[in-house]
Amino acid sequence: MIGIYLSGTGNTEHCIKKLLFLLDKTAQAVPMEQKDAGHLLSPHDFIVFAYPIQFSNIPVMVRDFIKIHQNLWKHKKILCVATMGLFSGDGAGCAARLLKKYGAEIVGGSHIRMPDSICDVKLLKRSPEQNLKIIRTADRKIEKCAEGIRNGIYPKDGLFFYDRIAGLLGQRLWYCRKTKNYSDKLKISNVCTGCGLCTQVCPMENLILKNGKAAAGKHCTMCYRCISLCPAKAITLLGCAVIEQCRYDKYVKRR
Repeated sequence: MIGIYLSGTGNTEHCIKKLLFLLDKTAQAVPMEQKDAGHLLSPHDFIVFAYPIQFSNIPVMVRDFIKIHQNLWKHKKILCVATMGLFSGDGAGCAARLLKKYGAEIVGGSHIRMPDSICDVKLLKRSPEQNLKIIRTADRKIEKCAEGIRNGIYPKDGLFFYDRIAGLLGQRLWYCRKTKNYSDKLKISNVCTGCGLCTQVCPMENLILKNGKAAAGKHCTMCYRCISLCPAKAITLLGCAVIEQCRYDKYVKRR
């Protein structure tokens, strides 16, 4: 057993590592941007595939990873784990359908609600107490999921036809332009200090330092990692200013 994941603000990383630990303490969780990720997955028959949901769709980087490694999935048993802020519909199903196209056997799907990482939209901001409650509920769901899998019962979140309709009508049709391609909308303000942290953490290597300031390319996968880690709060994507830097590790310290 092995896990592969994309995580922007720590939510998905926490969920897949906790689930893997409960199922197999020796199982490795591999970040999707790791250069040898495909090679590490190859010997394993069972893969936990985890990612955040964006507007009821999978990030473009995740979609590309599946396609680039299309020869890898044949006959693999895969559990899709989708983390979400509020709603996803068929979040697990989005990747499951693509993986199945390349020969994978989808054994299950799980939707796990975590604190919303969209920290530049005021409407989505929650209190630390609310976020802690969300994390505790998520942990209980992961524990229940692991117990079921040990007994041969897999969750089926997001895998049914009605889930697909919910995801399609709920968000995907309305926001298809945001998730169809990589984004070129990342904004960097003049308060950038040129520390270079964002260039180090971007999974797409989409950020560089130019004339002592961070500069963005056109291949943002909207993971929010740079936005949530920028010390100067200089980077935004949807909103105009960073309201709060929402990260899993920030809330876990309060537990």
